[in-house]
Amino acid sequence: MATNGWRPDPRKGIFETLLVVNGEPIELDGHLTRLRRSLDEVYDSDLSAEARKELIAAADGIFLGRLRLTVVPGEDGLRHDLIAGEVVPEAVFPARGAELRTHSVRRGHGSHKWVDRRGMEPPDAGPGQLICDDGEALEAGWANLFAVREETVWTPPPDGRILPGTARGAVLAIAGEEGIEAHERPVHTADLLTAEETFLTNSIRGIEPATALDGAALPGCGPISRRLADALRRRWGLSDPAAHKAAATAPRQSQLSR
Repeated sequence: MATNGWRPDPRKGIFETLLVVNGEPIELDGHLTRLRRSLDEVYDSDLSAEARKELIAAADGIFLGRLRLTVVPGEDGLRHDLIAGEVVPEAVFPARGAELRTHSVRRGHGSHKWVDRRGMEPPDAGPGQLICDDGEALEAGWANLFAVREETVWTPPPDGRILPGTARGAVLAIAGEEGIEAHERPVHTADLLTAEETFLTNSIRGIEPATALDGAALPGCGPISRRLADALRRRWGLSDPAAHKAAATAPRQSQLSR
Protein backbone atom coordinates (compact mmCIF):
# COMPACT_ATOMS: atom_id res chain seq x y z
CA MET A 1 0.00 0.00 0.00
CA ALA A 2 1.39 3.42 -0.94
CA THR A 3 0.62 6.83 0.50
CA ASN A 4 1.66 9.83 -1.60
CA GLY A 5 1.66 13.45 -0.53
CA TRP A 6 0.91 12.63 3.11
CA ARG A 7 0.46 15.76 5.21
CA PRO A 8 -0.42 15.86 8.92
CA ASP A 9 -2.93 18.27 10.42
CA PRO A 10 -0.79 20.45 12.76
CA ARG A 11 -3.92 21.63 14.58
CA LYS A 12 -4.08 18.22 16.26
CA GLY A 13 -0.73 18.78 17.92
CA ILE A 14 2.53 17.02 18.70
CA PHE A 15 3.13 14.57 21.51
CA GLU A 16 5.78 12.65 23.45
CA THR A 17 5.48 9.31 25.24
CA LEU A 18 7.87 8.55 28.09
CA LEU A 19 8.53 5.36 30.00
CA VAL A 20 8.38 5.62 33.80
CA VAL A 21 10.53 3.29 35.92
CA ASN A 22 10.42 3.46 39.71
CA GLY A 23 8.99 6.97 39.68
CA GLU A 24 11.47 8.38 37.16
CA PRO A 25 10.56 9.55 33.63
CA ILE A 26 13.12 7.87 31.35
CA GLU A 27 15.18 9.94 28.87
CA LEU A 28 13.33 13.05 30.06
CA ASP A 29 15.85 15.55 28.70
CA GLY A 30 15.92 13.85 25.29
CA HIS A 31 12.14 13.89 25.01
CA LEU A 32 11.84 17.54 26.02
CA THR A 33 14.66 18.62 23.70
CA ARG A 34 12.98 16.92 20.75
CA LEU A 35 9.56 18.30 21.65
CA ARG A 36 10.86 21.85 21.99
CA ARG A 37 12.59 21.60 18.62
CA SER A 38 9.35 20.48 17.00
CA LEU A 39 7.28 23.19 18.68
CA ASP A 40 9.75 25.83 17.55
CA GLU A 41 9.77 24.59 13.96
CA VAL A 42 6.03 23.99 13.64
CA TYR A 43 4.43 26.65 15.85
CA ASP A 44 7.30 29.10 16.44
CA SER A 45 6.65 28.73 20.14
CA ASP A 46 8.09 27.00 23.20
CA LEU A 47 6.86 24.49 25.75
CA SER A 48 5.47 25.80 29.03
CA ALA A 49 8.08 25.98 31.78
CA GLU A 50 5.69 24.01 34.00
CA ALA A 51 5.64 20.94 31.74
CA ARG A 52 8.87 19.45 33.07
CA LYS A 53 7.72 19.80 36.68
CA GLU A 54 4.37 18.23 35.81
CA LEU A 55 6.06 15.25 34.15
CA ILE A 56 8.24 14.62 37.19
CA ALA A 57 5.27 14.97 39.54
CA ALA A 58 3.08 12.67 37.44
CA ALA A 59 5.77 9.96 37.43
CA ASP A 60 6.07 9.94 41.21
CA GLY A 61 4.72 6.72 42.69
CA ILE A 62 4.52 4.81 39.39
CA PHE A 63 6.70 1.72 39.38
CA LEU A 64 6.32 0.89 35.68
CA GLY A 65 4.20 3.11 33.46
CA ARG A 66 4.14 5.78 30.80
CA LEU A 67 3.40 9.45 30.39
CA ARG A 68 1.88 11.01 27.29
CA LEU A 69 2.37 14.73 26.91
CA THR A 70 0.36 16.29 24.08
CA VAL A 71 0.82 19.90 22.98
CA VAL A 72 -1.83 21.54 20.78
CA PRO A 73 -2.21 25.08 19.46
CA GLY A 74 -5.05 27.30 20.64
CA GLU A 75 -6.24 30.85 20.35
CA ASP A 76 -4.11 31.87 23.33
CA GLY A 77 -1.01 29.91 22.31
CA LEU A 78 0.02 26.35 23.04
CA ARG A 79 -1.62 24.24 25.71
CA HIS A 80 -0.57 20.83 26.94
CA ASP A 81 -2.28 17.79 28.40
CA LEU A 82 -0.55 15.08 30.39
CA ILE A 83 -1.86 11.55 30.92
CA ALA A 84 -0.14 8.89 33.04
CA GLY A 85 -0.95 5.20 32.91
CA GLU A 86 0.32 1.69 33.38
CA VAL A 87 2.58 -0.48 31.25
CA VAL A 88 2.55 -4.26 31.51
CA PRO A 89 6.08 -5.63 32.06
CA GLU A 90 5.82 -7.92 29.03
CA ALA A 91 5.58 -4.85 26.77
CA VAL A 92 9.02 -3.59 27.80
CA PHE A 93 11.88 -5.31 25.93
CA PRO A 94 9.39 -7.84 24.52
CA ALA A 95 10.84 -11.20 23.60
CA ARG A 96 8.28 -11.88 20.90
CA GLY A 97 9.47 -10.65 17.54
CA ALA A 98 7.73 -8.02 15.42
CA GLU A 99 6.42 -9.15 12.05
CA LEU A 100 6.64 -6.22 9.64
CA ARG A 101 5.03 -5.42 6.33
CA THR A 102 6.14 -2.69 3.97
CA HIS A 103 4.05 0.47 3.74
CA SER A 104 5.24 3.05 1.22
CA VAL A 105 5.06 6.71 2.24
CA ARG A 106 6.81 9.18 -0.01
CA ARG A 107 9.33 11.17 2.06
CA GLY A 108 8.17 9.30 5.16
CA HIS A 109 6.28 10.74 8.11
CA GLY A 110 8.86 13.40 8.91
CA SER A 111 10.80 14.30 12.04
CA HIS A 112 7.93 15.42 14.29
CA LYS A 113 5.78 13.17 16.45
CA TRP A 114 2.44 14.26 15.07
CA VAL A 115 -0.81 13.35 16.77
CA ASP A 116 -2.24 13.07 13.25
CA ARG A 117 -0.62 10.05 11.62
CA ARG A 118 -3.42 8.91 9.37
CA GLY A 119 -2.86 5.56 7.74
CA MET A 120 -0.80 4.25 10.65
CA GLU A 121 -1.94 1.64 13.11
CA PRO A 122 -2.36 2.89 16.69
CA PRO A 123 0.80 2.67 18.84
CA ASP A 124 -0.67 -0.04 21.09
CA ALA A 125 -0.98 -2.27 18.03
CA GLY A 126 2.81 -2.51 17.87
CA PRO A 127 5.22 -1.66 15.05
CA GLY A 128 3.68 -3.82 12.28
CA GLN A 129 4.19 -1.31 9.46
CA LEU A 130 7.63 -0.72 7.99
CA ILE A 131 7.59 2.74 6.45
CA CYS A 132 9.50 2.75 3.16
CA ASP A 133 10.41 5.36 0.55
CA ASP A 134 11.46 4.12 -2.89
CA GLY A 135 12.99 0.93 -1.54
CA GLU A 136 14.56 2.51 1.53
CA ALA A 137 13.39 1.23 4.89
CA LEU A 138 12.91 4.31 7.08
CA GLU A 139 11.30 3.25 10.35
CA ALA A 140 8.60 1.03 11.75
CA GLY A 141 5.21 2.52 12.48
CA TRP A 142 6.15 3.54 16.03
CA ALA A 143 9.79 2.48 16.28
CA ASN A 144 13.20 3.07 14.76
CA LEU A 145 14.93 0.41 12.70
CA PHE A 146 18.37 -1.18 13.15
CA ALA A 147 20.30 -3.88 11.32
CA VAL A 148 23.60 -5.57 12.16
CA ARG A 149 26.08 -6.89 9.65
CA GLU A 150 29.66 -8.01 10.34
CA GLU A 151 29.35 -6.73 13.93
CA THR A 152 28.47 -3.23 12.67
CA VAL A 153 25.17 -1.53 13.53
CA TRP A 154 23.27 0.35 10.83
CA THR A 155 20.26 2.63 11.19
CA PRO A 156 18.58 5.04 8.74
CA PRO A 157 19.84 8.64 9.05
CA PRO A 158 17.79 11.49 10.56
CA ASP A 159 17.36 13.18 7.18
CA GLY A 160 13.92 14.63 7.82
CA ARG A 161 12.02 11.48 6.82
CA ILE A 162 12.13 9.72 10.19
CA LEU A 163 11.35 10.53 13.80
CA PRO A 164 14.74 10.37 15.60
CA GLY A 165 13.62 8.41 18.65
CA THR A 166 15.03 8.86 22.13
CA ALA A 167 15.63 5.12 22.42
CA ARG A 168 17.40 5.25 19.05
CA GLY A 169 19.68 7.99 20.39
CA ALA A 170 20.34 6.04 23.57
CA VAL A 171 21.28 2.91 21.60
CA LEU A 172 23.70 4.87 19.41
CA ALA A 173 25.27 6.40 22.52
CA ILE A 174 25.59 2.97 24.13
CA ALA A 175 27.18 1.55 20.98
CA GLY A 176 29.87 4.22 21.25
CA GLU A 177 30.43 3.46 24.92
CA GLU A 178 30.63 -0.27 24.25
CA GLY A 179 33.02 0.07 21.33
CA ILE A 180 30.44 -1.20 18.83
CA GLU A 181 30.77 0.36 15.39
CA ALA A 182 27.55 2.12 14.36
CA HIS A 183 26.57 4.11 11.28
CA GLU A 184 23.60 6.30 10.30
CA ARG A 185 23.21 5.39 6.64
CA PRO A 186 20.38 4.39 4.28
CA VAL A 187 19.04 0.86 4.82
CA HIS A 188 17.14 -0.82 2.00
CA THR A 189 14.56 -3.53 2.50
CA ALA A 190 16.87 -5.95 0.67
CA ASP A 191 19.56 -5.21 3.29
CA LEU A 192 17.27 -6.47 6.04
CA LEU A 193 16.89 -9.86 4.38
CA THR A 194 20.67 -10.38 4.35
CA ALA A 195 21.41 -8.84 7.76
CA GLU A 196 22.69 -10.90 10.68
CA GLU A 197 20.46 -9.13 13.21
CA THR A 198 17.37 -6.93 12.88
CA PHE A 199 15.71 -5.03 15.70
CA LEU A 200 13.56 -2.03 16.57
CA THR A 201 13.82 0.63 19.26
CA ASN A 202 10.97 2.43 21.00
CA SER A 203 10.78 4.67 24.07
CA ILE A 204 8.42 2.25 25.84
CA ARG A 205 9.31 -1.11 24.33
CA GLY A 206 13.08 -0.65 24.42
CA ILE A 207 14.71 -3.09 22.00
CA GLU A 208 12.50 -5.57 20.17
CA PRO A 209 13.53 -8.20 17.59
CA ALA A 210 12.22 -7.82 14.03
CA THR A 211 11.58 -11.36 12.83
CA ALA A 212 9.68 -11.07 9.52
CA LEU A 213 9.16 -8.72 6.60
CA ASP A 214 6.26 -9.30 4.23
CA GLY A 215 6.24 -12.96 5.25
CA ALA A 216 9.98 -13.48 4.74
CA ALA A 217 12.03 -14.38 7.80
CA LEU A 218 14.32 -11.81 9.41
CA PRO A 219 17.04 -12.84 11.87
CA GLY A 220 15.82 -10.84 14.87
CA CYS A 221 18.16 -10.23 17.78
CA GLY A 222 21.65 -11.66 18.12
CA PRO A 223 24.74 -11.07 20.27
CA ILE A 224 25.20 -7.41 19.33
CA SER A 225 21.58 -6.38 19.88
CA ARG A 226 21.37 -8.40 23.09
CA ARG A 227 24.47 -6.61 24.36
CA LEU A 228 22.88 -3.27 23.49
CA ALA A 229 19.61 -4.33 25.14
CA ASP A 230 21.37 -5.29 28.38
CA ALA A 231 23.10 -1.91 28.49
CA LEU A 232 19.85 -0.08 27.71
CA ARG A 233 18.09 -1.92 30.52
CA ARG A 234 20.79 -0.76 32.91
CA ARG A 235 20.49 2.80 31.63
CA TRP A 236 16.73 2.71 32.19
CA GLY A 237 16.94 1.12 35.64
CA LEU A 238 15.51 -2.23 34.47
CA SER A 239 18.60 -4.37 34.99
CA ASP A 240 17.14 -6.13 38.07
CA PRO A 241 14.99 -9.03 36.74
CA ALA A 242 13.34 -9.51 40.14
CA ALA A 243 12.20 -5.89 40.25
CA HIS A 244 10.93 -6.09 36.69
CA LYS A 245 8.98 -9.24 37.54
CA ALA A 246 7.55 -7.57 40.65
CA ALA A 247 5.96 -4.95 38.44
CA ALA A 248 3.62 -7.61 37.11
CA THR A 249 2.01 -7.98 40.54
CA ALA A 250 2.30 -4.35 41.67
CA PRO A 251 -0.98 -2.42 42.13
CA ARG A 252 -2.05 -0.77 38.90
CA GLN A 253 -1.86 2.99 38.91
CA SER A 254 -3.27 5.62 36.60
CA GLN A 255 -3.26 9.38 36.87
CA LEU A 256 -4.48 12.32 34.88
CA SER A 257 -2.65 15.61 35.21
CA ARG A 258 -3.03 18.84 33.31
